[in-house]
Amino acid sequence: MAEPVLEALRAMRPPFAPYEADLHQLIARRLSECGYAYQHEASLAAGCRIDYLVGDVGIEIKKGKPRPAELLRQLTRYAQCDGIQSLIVLTWRSVKLPEKLLGKPVRTLTLSQLWGVSLP
Repeated sequence: MAEPVLEALRAMRPPFAPYEADLHQLIARRLSECGYAYQHEASLAAGCRIDYLVGDVGIEIKKGKPRPAELLRQLTRYAQCDGIQSLIVLTWRSVKLPEKLLGKPVRTLTLSQLWGVSLP
């Protein structure tokens, strides 16, 4: 299920968003436009909350350039949860992550790469 969700998010052309809350609103709007049911700030376990959960696909949003080691620890906690079968990480700047964590696929999407060229 992760690939259709990822493709829906790739089709976005996000404006520059100064705050992470703006990104959350953008993602919520896009998921709704595509007909996806989702949970925002979904609790996966005690002390473990992910930004969005679409079925068994977890979506984590990071503004700026995240610290790879810190992000990896966070994603590993998510991957340990039974309700997660794959993860999508949205960032403004690219970050290198493994393709799988605990056997679960991890996909990244760099939002600044979606700006593209605006033609009249």
